Amino acid sequence: MNILDELKWRGAINQETDHEGLNKLVDQKSVGIYVGIDPTGDSMHIGHLIPFMILKRFQLAGHHPVIVIGGGTGAIGDPSGKKSERVLQTMDQVKHNQKALTGQMEKLFGQDGKFEIVNNYDWLSKLSLLEFLRDYGKLFNVNTMLNKEIVASRLEVGISYTEFTYQILQSIDFLHLYRHHDVQVQLGGADQWGNITSGTDLIHKVEGADAKVYGLTIPLLLKADGTKFGKSEGGNVWLDPEKTTPYEFYQFWINQDDRDVIRYLKYFTFLNQSQIAELAKKVETQPEKREAQRRLAEEVTEFVHGKQAVEQAEHISAALFSGDVSELTTAEIEQGFKNMPTVEVSAAPLDIVQWLVDATKIEPSRRQAREDIKNGAIRINGQKVQDVDFVIDPAAKFDGKFVIARRGKKHYYLARVK
Repeated sequence: MNILDELKWRGAINQETDHEGLNKLVDQKSVGIYVGIDPTGDSMHIGHLIPFMILKRFQLAGHHPVIVIGGGTGAIGDPSGKKSERVLQTMDQVKHNQKALTGQMEKLFGQDGKFEIVNNYDWLSKLSLLEFLRDYGKLFNVNTMLNKEIVASRLEVGISYTEFTYQILQSIDFLHLYRHHDVQVQLGGADQWGNITSGTDLIHKVEGADAKVYGLTIPLLLKADGTKFGKSEGGNVWLDPEKTTPYEFYQFWINQDDRDVIRYLKYFTFLNQSQIAELAKKVETQPEKREAQRRLAEEVTEFVHGKQAVEQAEHISAALFSGDVSELTTAEIEQGFKNMPTVEVSAAPLDIVQWLVDATKIEPSRRQAREDIKNGAIRINGQKVQDVDFVIDPAAKFDGKFVIARRGKKHYYLARVK
């Protein structure tokens, strides 16, 4: 099974410019293949991750991945998926985002095999307006460009000349990479098909019709309910641990629907067919154990954040499930309680009734607080407290930074010490 056969089995091929030609090529040699990303933000989210997972598969199959950070195109703006013009970023913003994205790519691709990261600003910025128009603009037919879905979808509301020319710039990228980095394949999402075919057309016009270049897209990934994959209730799920903690990242994957989990295992993990088939059986016969979801969460979290992050996420999950948070570290509290109800409290010791009512408003009244304490409904830092005279000392646990309170079985509160 070559890489294209594997991608087909994983349901990861949408369109190909020439299946037979590309299939023959990947069997003959190590192929240069690229994916581009514009630095419109300082982190990828999991929607961005999809084509780079496919690129990683090419790397593991012995091919040569090239990642294009769009320092040039990012300053212009891709019209794809937008109903209006993008707000242009400052060059300082673009440079900051380039640096952050480069770090993420190095983490994903620097573990095995060779790869390259290049910046299209390096060649696009050297083009003069006259060169752009004479050497490239002359080769693009406006009627053809208007019919590309990426442009056609914007014609009703309007599109600027700046964004209209984006497909020419991306085509120049492909030509440059073909000439200087031995790249023969461009990979992208389904919405990039028009840009990709513009690139293969340009290369054939400039280098000759027999130039061996190919385009490959992956399908739009939808959830079983028909909505677009990639977001949680809180918004995007980011690869940056400062935006989405590894624990939140892990939880996103472990909470996937039974109807989706096997597709996601095929897309986002490097498990083989027999391993995934075994997990598919578990979904059918023992769905309550959620073994497929757990394996999915482990594999993707380890790929993005490392094995230690998986162990930490599992430790936090187990502690929250059991209610025993006493063994969590301060860093794990930061992750696991990021979205819990939070209050600020003084560092001074205070008796538990006052603390629950006056300091934190966890309890509505002293009478209710005393009743809940005596009934064993209150836990402080994982320990059940039934003594109404108990004194809470914020310095006693979690480096003096937090107090964790639980009321009943599910209601957690994070008290941050001022």
